[in-house]
Amino acid sequence: MISLFKLNNHTLKMFEKLIHHLSEKLKEPLEAKEAHLEMAHNERIFPSLNEIAGYRLSAVILLIYPNEQNLPCVLLIERSVYKGHHSGQIALPGGKYDEQDSDLQNTALREFFEETGANETPFIIGKLSDVHIPISKFIVKPYVAYLNERPNFLINEAEVVNLIEWDLQDLLQQNSIKKTTIAVNNTNITTPYYLIEGKILWGATAMIMNELKHLIKESF
Repeated sequence: MISLFKLNNHTLKMFEKLIHHLSEKLKEPLEAKEAHLEMAHNERIFPSLNEIAGYRLSAVILLIYPNEQNLPCVLLIERSVYKGHHSGQIALPGGKYDEQDSDLQNTALREFFEETGANETPFIIGKLSDVHIPISKFIVKPYVAYLNERPNFLINEAEVVNLIEWDLQDLLQQNSIKKTTIAVNNTNITTPYYLIEGKILWGATAMIMNELKHLIKESF
């Protein structure tokens, strides 16, 4: 395990600067429309307030921490294959609200621990904009968190195939957004995406990550 206090002074200052900058930005009113539209596929529907009245609530954790190379990264998961709309996708740890959860932040943390088996509790610093998923009728609330060191993980293999530690520098690259055509429910759609370890990150998670990109690009 890598302790923050073992990082060199430059890396330590960069990480502290990033977290401070993000914490301050999350206190301001969020305007995610541009960031979400940049990652919206050509068939994407943005439902009205009336249309989302019956959507189910869910929450995810966007966790930032120093990876084994002492670089800020965000944790993603590769979901297991199952009978559902989001089978096999690259996503953020999280899931649907349970009546036993005290609130949606608790939902995000509970699902985070269930899926990743992390041995440390993230420090939550704020929330990004809600994302609505018409195909599965979910409202996703993304909570932003950090850890000062890389935790140990023990993944839930029934739900998660792999953990991906995505270097934030890759997210911020000028040409990081690409386009492709994929088949969804027997329909070909054209979608923007991020390429991560040879895998396509698209849809709601890509929209969330793109809002993060808009918030932190000036701090790197």
